[in-house]
Amino acid sequence: MSAIPATAAAVTPPRSRNRAWAKFKRNHIAMLGLGIVLFFVVVAILAPLIASHDPFQTSFTTIRKAPSASYWLGTDELGRDIFSRMVYGARASLMAGLVSVLIALAVGVPFGLAAGYFGGWTDSVISRATEALLAIPFLILAIALAAFLGPSLTNAMIAIGVSAAPKFIRLTRGQVLAVKNEDYVQSARALGASDLRIIGRHVFPNVMPPLIVQATITIATAIIAEASLSFLGLGLQPPNPSWGSMLNTAKNFMTQAPWMSIFPGSAIFLVVLGFNLLGDGLRDALDPRQEK
Repeated sequence: MSAIPATAAAVTPPRSRNRAWAKFKRNHIAMLGLGIVLFFVVVAILAPLIASHDPFQTSFTTIRKAPSASYWLGTDELGRDIFSRMVYGARASLMAGLVSVLIALAVGVPFGLAAGYFGGWTDSVISRATEALLAIPFLILAIALAAFLGPSLTNAMIAIGVSAAPKFIRLTRGQVLAVKNEDYVQSARALGASDLRIIGRHVFPNVMPPLIVQATITIATAIIAEASLSFLGLGLQPPNPSWGSMLNTAKNFMTQAPWMSIFPGSAIFLVVLGFNLLGDGLRDALDPRQEK
C-alpha cells in the first residue's frame, strides 16, 4: 500500500500546458477569434473613452441621420449616436455572456460531478431531470424563465444560465465517468482519501479542459440569447443600450434607416464568430488525442 504514490493525479503538467498554448498559437483561425474577442473586451472596458457622444443624449434635429463625420454610424429614432450606444452595448452583451456561463457552471458542474462520481440513485435522479430540461429548446426555456422572473438584464442572465446548465451537467457527468476509474483515482481511494478530496484533487482538475471549451462556445450562445431576450423586451430595458434592444427598434425603420440594424447585427455576428473560433481553437489545443 505504501508503494502507491499519493500524488497520482493526472493533472495537466506545466509542460503540457505550454504545448497546448504553442499549438493554439499555431492555429491562425483560433488567434483570429482571440483577437476579435479581445477587441470587443477592450471596447467594453474603455467605453467611456471610446464613445464619441453621450449614449443617452437625444436630439430631435438629428433623428435618423445617416453615417457622417459627426455620427460615425448614424443616429437612431431619437437622434442618439449609434456608435456610442453600440460601444456601451458591448458591455451588456459581454457581461450577459460571461455571467450566464458562470451561473451555468456553478449549477451544472456540481450536479454533474455528483451524478458521475456517486452513480446509483443520485445519477438516476439528476440524469432524468437533466434529460427533461434538455428536451425543451434552449431559447424557449430561457424566454419562459425570463418572462417568469421579469424583464431585466439580471433576470435575463439568470434565465440563460439556468437554461444552459443541463449541457454542463451532461458534459461533466460523462467526463467524470471516464475519469473516476483511472489508476490515480483508485490509488487515492486505496490510500483512504475522502470522496470530497478525490473529487476536488483528482477528478475535477482532469475534467476541466472540456468544460473550458464548452464554456467558451456557450458564451457565444448566451450572447445571442441575451440579444434575443432584449429584442423581445425581456432583457436590458430602455434607455440603456443593448444590441438586442437596438435591433428591436431598428426593425421599424428598415427602409428609412437601414444602418440602425446593420451595425448592431454585425457586432453580434462578429463577437459570436470570435467566441466560436476561440472555442474551436481551444478544443484542438486541449485535446490530447490531437497531439502532434
